[in-house]
Amino acid sequence: MPTETFEQYMQRCLHDPQRGYYAKQIRSIGSRGDFTTAPQLSEAPAKAIARWASRAMRQYRTRHLIEIGPGLGTLAKQILKHLPRTQRWITKLHLVDSSATLLSHQKKQLGRLASYHSSIHEALTCCDGNAIIYSNELVDAFPVRLFRKTLDRWMEVAVEHADKTTREILVQPENLPVSSIFSIQFPTDQRVEIHESYHTWLKSWLPMWKQGEMLTIDYGNTSDQMYLRRPNGSLRAYLLQQRIEGTGIYQNPGLQDITADVNFTDLVEWSEPWLHPHQLANLTEFLQPFLATEDQDFIRASGHFMFLLQSPHDRYK
Repeated sequence: MPTETFEQYMQRCLHDPQRGYYAKQIRSIGSRGDFTTAPQLSEAPAKAIARWASRAMRQYRTRHLIEIGPGLGTLAKQILKHLPRTQRWITKLHLVDSSATLLSHQKKQLGRLASYHSSIHEALTCCDGNAIIYSNELVDAFPVRLFRKTLDRWMEVAVEHADKTTREILVQPENLPVSSIFSIQFPTDQRVEIHESYHTWLKSWLPMWKQGEMLTIDYGNTSDQMYLRRPNGSLRAYLLQQRIEGTGIYQNPGLQDITADVNFTDLVEWSEPWLHPHQLANLTEFLQPFLATEDQDFIRASGHFMFLLQSPHDRYK
């Protein structure tokens, strides 16, 4: 495998069944793990999501609540805790994860309180397409295509392996992915990341979803704000809580998380054939109405997150 696209490289590093970070190498999440997510810092997100989910399940008359990419299961457990008691006992919680390592953590956290699925297709089949869906820091776990602006065109970043070394090279892409980012005028040498694999995944299951609401929370911004004063893009890795950039991304394949910020403008445009309407804003705007005074410190620290709230078109209801 002398040369591969960066997306192929990232896919192997994160999801290879034998050596991938999420498949085999991830040990834990939190202060003693490889990285920390919001539910390890505060129950504020769980309180807000529980209030939203409670209202949405009543509105759409469904008992089914799906979390995609639940990590250790911490957030799901907190959400169940903060649901109204009468609703908690009738809620059917579904956890969707392809990582056997994380699945074992989830079962320790929740046991029989949840059903476990390896794909969203499987979960939606169990719900007959009627479900409330949420995810937290899911999109940034999908591999990205990496591009660099040259004087006259966009070139794709590929990874060359030779003589026990790994280096980046530029190749002419077979195509440019569908993305709002290419309509923006960038200076030469700007690097950008496109979550095309997430787009492909969305298209594979959104037609199955008949009714409900979906909440997507992640690091990111809109396309016009993503790369302000960031000529090297947002690509980075995390190893034992340490942020790694540049060539360090290639030094510990399979042993570290690799991620990039999420372009929420793309998420909206990619889902428009199936989902409408949508609400897109900073996470603070989602959390604020639901939370108490003691949660204000977390709210102030959540500016790097955004949320996207969507529902299927009426024709699916």
